[in-house]
Amino acid sequence: MAFLIVLAALCFLMLAAYRGYSVILFAPIAALGAVLLTDPALVAPMFTGLFMDKMVSFLKLYFPVFMLGAVFGKLIELSGFSKAIVAATIGLVGRSRAMLSIVLVCALLTYGGVSLFVVVFAVYPFAEELFREANIPKRLIPGTIALGAFTFTMDSLPGTAQIQNIIPTSFFGTTTWAAPWLGTLGSAFILVIGLLYLDWRRRKAAAAGEGYGSALVNEPAPFENGRLAHPLIALLPLVIVGVANKLLADAMPRFYGATQSFIPAVIGEAKPVVQEVSKLAAIWAVEGALLLGILCVMAFAWRPVVAHFAEGSKAAVGGALLASMNTASEYGFGAVIAALPGFKLIADTLHAIPNPLVNQAISVTALAGITGSASGGMSIALAAMAETFIHNAQTAGIPMEVLHRVASMASGGMDTLPHNGAVITLLAVTGLTHRQSYRDIFAITVIKTLAVFVVIAAYYLTGWV
Repeated sequence: MAFLIVLAALCFLMLAAYRGYSVILFAPIAALGAVLLTDPALVAPMFTGLFMDKMVSFLKLYFPVFMLGAVFGKLIELSGFSKAIVAATIGLVGRSRAMLSIVLVCALLTYGGVSLFVVVFAVYPFAEELFREANIPKRLIPGTIALGAFTFTMDSLPGTAQIQNIIPTSFFGTTTWAAPWLGTLGSAFILVIGLLYLDWRRRKAAAAGEGYGSALVNEPAPFENGRLAHPLIALLPLVIVGVANKLLADAMPRFYGATQSFIPAVIGEAKPVVQEVSKLAAIWAVEGALLLGILCVMAFAWRPVVAHFAEGSKAAVGGALLASMNTASEYGFGAVIAALPGFKLIADTLHAIPNPLVNQAISVTALAGITGSASGGMSIALAAMAETFIHNAQTAGIPMEVLHRVASMASGGMDTLPHNGAVITLLAVTGLTHRQSYRDIFAITVIKTLAVFVVIAAYYLTGWV
């Protein structure tokens, strides 16, 4: 019965998300409903002492990353730098390689720290133009954007500033550059296999005589070349974010040491505030890198940015609030579920998987799929089982960097089920439906999931980190 209660809570939250209801509202409802069915007397204590405590702790750590990332992405959009990057990439790769061009543009923007949602809005108009000119079915656009934005640059490629690559740092004491060889190998696998799949789909459609399509909705106005920034200037903020992230991640522990403490200047006696630098250095590094990227955009595109900064920043902060609150609610939900007796049955089942890396990969990707969120699912898994993962890895002599990369990549595997927020947004922006385009998104999801096990196999065969 305890197991069924936990399963019902998970299914309820998944259904609520699939139906489009707010996770911020329904995560506590699902969690407390499970508590009510288990032990009614614990509903109020678990809400304040566990759900809210974990939710707030997540926001304390990660909200600045969400906010700075959203503002940076908005400034890239307002400055016209995103258009300049797209135009330059198209000129370099060629309009005949529409799919490759769009994948590279999405990858560049995502790796530079631009929000996945911003990438969808920024790239779609150019994808539409290229696909129309090449007479490639429009229904293949979502799968193409998903490959470029939702896969290897989100959580596989070392150094990416996306939240899925940041969350493991606070659990394993690593940096966003963890396991560079394994991350690069996994990224190459996803990119090559994904492009081969999309090209096969394109050729199959061409053989059937299918063109771009007609009677379509949400068709943007054709892209018209205007006065754009030089591509190198447009790329500079992205380069600064990537380089500064690496340099700051290395410098923070050396500058602050193992711990940093201070005594607040308040009336009366105050306890010293002690912070463990190893668990915060990567987060501080990303925040500092995004700040430098924002300053760079402002320096080179002051006028266009300032002209629309008020409304643009409001939209960016609003988006950051919604995204971070959604994930934080799922984090609180996971903490409550993990405290219930029924979850122990699930954990014991997962613990039965003998290999530490396979155990972690399946646990993370399963919970990411259930919640429809890479960051949410990973947060739930690591909050509940990180100590077990670490113990098993240390027993087997596996470095924490490998744990980080496997967890990060696994989070972006089965998270893109139909109820995933990014998937719903992508289909809405492109004016397509699940029936038209979800098949290709799911295929990319399968490739992404397979890449995790390719990386695990590579580690055991070669010892690469």
